[in-house]
Amino acid sequence: MTVAAAAQDPTRDVPSGFVPGGFLFVLSGPSGAGKGTLVERLLAARPDCVFAISATTRPRRETETDGVQYHFVTREEFEARRARGWFLESAEVHGQLYGTPVHEVDAQIARGRVVVLDIDVQGGASVRRVRPEAVTVFVYPPSLEALLARLRKRATDGEEVIATRLADAPGEMAQWVHYDYLVVNDDLDRAAAELIAVHDAERARVKRLAPRT
Repeated sequence: MTVAAAAQDPTRDVPSGFVPGGFLFVLSGPSGAGKGTLVERLLAARPDCVFAISATTRPRRETETDGVQYHFVTREEFEARRARGWFLESAEVHGQLYGTPVHEVDAQIARGRVVVLDIDVQGGASVRRVRPEAVTVFVYPPSLEALLARLRKRATDGEEVIATRLADAPGEMAQWVHYDYLVVNDDLDRAAAELIAVHDAERARVKRLAPRT
């Protein structure tokens, strides 16, 4: 099998006659750690993965589209949805609300898909409480200096917001011990390869395999 073919066959390590089950694949880390870029690499390499689009009350950036990166809603609508039990997890981060729609997650897992969440450490803790079977990965930046450089390079936040994110980063980085896997994003290609390897190993776990009928 060629490398290109292998990249399009996410079940290549699963024995024939078996169907792998879906699961929740959670990425967390401080803002600027590169979670979004790693998610893009994973989705491109493994077509069994789908991105869970969270809802948020934060303003939409010029580079973002509603329903692609996030579902952008008002605080009132978010609170109404949360009261109706819409969210798998929700948290307030830097003054804005974020939440993952539970019905979208469960529907995709039932179809055998790997549902990828890109969430902050608060959201990661919430998911671990309600879905302890989720596979969790912490994306760790090489240094605070590198984190600051990335936040400024992406040019989506003002200096005040960047300062807040940087101040929160050490506490967020200390949460890596609560995750199943650690990926240090000091080299994008290597970090992406490690994340894909985690996916492949978890996809082939015996507890997720069912005989093909």
